[in-house]
Amino acid sequence: MALEDTLKQLNQLDINDIDFSRVGVWPLAGRVALLLLIAAALVGGGYWFLIKDRYQQLEFAVNKEQELFTQFEKKSFEAANLDAYREQLVEMEETFGALLKQLPKDTEVPGLLEDIDEYGRGSGLTIQKVALEDEQVGEFYVELPIRIEVEGGYHEFGAFVSGIAGMPRIVTLHDFEIQTGKESAALLSMTINAKTYRYKEQGEEG
Repeated sequence: MALEDTLKQLNQLDINDIDFSRVGVWPLAGRVALLLLIAAALVGGGYWFLIKDRYQQLEFAVNKEQELFTQFEKKSFEAANLDAYREQLVEMEETFGALLKQLPKDTEVPGLLEDIDEYGRGSGLTIQKVALEDEQVGEFYVELPIRIEVEGGYHEFGAFVSGIAGMPRIVTLHDFEIQTGKESAALLSMTINAKTYRYKEQGEEG
């Protein structure tokens, strides 16, 4: 019954009636309430100044562990697939080498222009101009613009373009322009800016 009496006294306790200068003669309910407040303050202060930092350190450690584990999984996967990566690298080098072989060397450019001229005449076109223009040096390659001017009909134009596209050397076609022929309205005039490329040698300035 003593516990029930104490709880009843706590419920009836008025904060305005508390005289902190006479704590020693407080009723039991008041002293119990004060002890509970002190205990709560100690627990709260201990958590705030001690335990909370430990929780933060623990959370940081858990996150760090997860980060390290993710890195470990990634590196383990890379290590397990190292041979496959090496094979891919060899394939890429072979592919790159094959592409380089499709780029004309300086000595082959005149022959390339002759091939374009022959494709045009073989398609039934009249060649007005096939001329190499100023080089454009990029970061890894040199662009070689070629100005092409021909006369003929639509079907001949189609055969000519298909022939150039099928050349063993890389040649791209840009900026088509078709107009009525200069000498005869029955013929059409086509201007194309073609581009081929060569590999940029070391030490060659851009």
